[in-house]
Amino acid sequence: MISHERGRFALIVLDGLGIGECPDQDDYGDGGSDTLGNVARAVGGLRLPFLQSLGLGCCRPLSGMSCETPRAAYGVALPRSKGKDSTSGHWELCELILDVPFPTYGDGFPPEIIDEFSRVTGRGVIANKPASGTVVIDEYGAEQLATGSWIVYTSADSVFQVAAHEELIPLDELYAACETARGILVGEHAVARVIARPFVGAPGSWERTASRRDFSLAPVADTLLDRLAGRGVPRVGVGKVDDLFAARNITSRHTPTNRDAYDGIAAALRTMESGLLFVNVIEFDQSWGHRNDVAGLYRGLQELDTALPELVGLLRPGDLMVLTADHGNDPTTGSTDHSREAVPILVLGPGVRASALGTRQTFADIGATVADYFGMEPRVGTSFLTEVMP
Repeated sequence: MISHERGRFALIVLDGLGIGECPDQDDYGDGGSDTLGNVARAVGGLRLPFLQSLGLGCCRPLSGMSCETPRAAYGVALPRSKGKDSTSGHWELCELILDVPFPTYGDGFPPEIIDEFSRVTGRGVIANKPASGTVVIDEYGAEQLATGSWIVYTSADSVFQVAAHEELIPLDELYAACETARGILVGEHAVARVIARPFVGAPGSWERTASRRDFSLAPVADTLLDRLAGRGVPRVGVGKVDDLFAARNITSRHTPTNRDAYDGIAAALRTMESGLLFVNVIEFDQSWGHRNDVAGLYRGLQELDTALPELVGLLRPGDLMVLTADHGNDPTTGSTDHSREAVPILVLGPGVRASALGTRQTFADIGATVADYFGMEPRVGTSFLTEVMP
């Protein structure tokens, strides 16, 4: 175990940026899903010079990407928790593995849930079915304006989503309703997240706003964040990471776009003296994966490729940065939902040994490495710290 108690460890989760096949992919109906691989093929090969120099093309073969003299340590990690959502993915990264998946609702929520939500909030409910967020607003937005009812919908993931027009229902009322739903959805109906989905506009020109808010189930056991807090290790969040842990031992600067996240990372690395920087970069999932926008996702990769040199340049001797993901969201398939996939691992920083990390059997190996870095025994997973640091 190596102790780097005064260093910084930046754990950057590129939400939804999976890298293909994992052993139980077919069990989730996701055979053939490969977010990075299929996008690479769809655009005629990826042109990402900085990510190529790090070794992205070494994690797994990707059209357009070579694997020559990588600067980073590289590999992939397989999901072990049951599920394919952001909550279970981030929890697994932080040493909490779920043996039972969160509940999902392919036929909508049962009457006892919807009736209670309607009773307590004082508004009716329309939709109550699995749907794409943009499609459900197109279908029910005008009815909401006419009736004042909540648009409630779900997906293949464990989510209870509430859409509301900001000019009809104030944000404070929407957030309060989601808090109410979070209190109702317990026991067998304890979904991973309740999500407030505000929108504006008029029929034919609806637009979701950046005021989304997630109300997550609190972690069901201690996580890496709890253990770091107990040791007095600082924890700084960028993106929705606080939402995914019900704000337990993490606070975060929310970032509605990837560019905002990169700015947040840079700001944190300029001010942090030590500790964990935990980041969720949202648009690969929210803006492009869920909308089957191949071109948009590729542009996002190019934006990442352009932003990384500055971020890497802010690392100090002894710092580590890991780029990874929490699940897939393949925009080339017919589905607009998350996909069960392996995730890439790139480990970089001054003095990092460019080594092959192979196929890790759980995302928790990354959390184990964070624990090891801060002088704690890994609780779940196997640290690869000695493989990447001299």
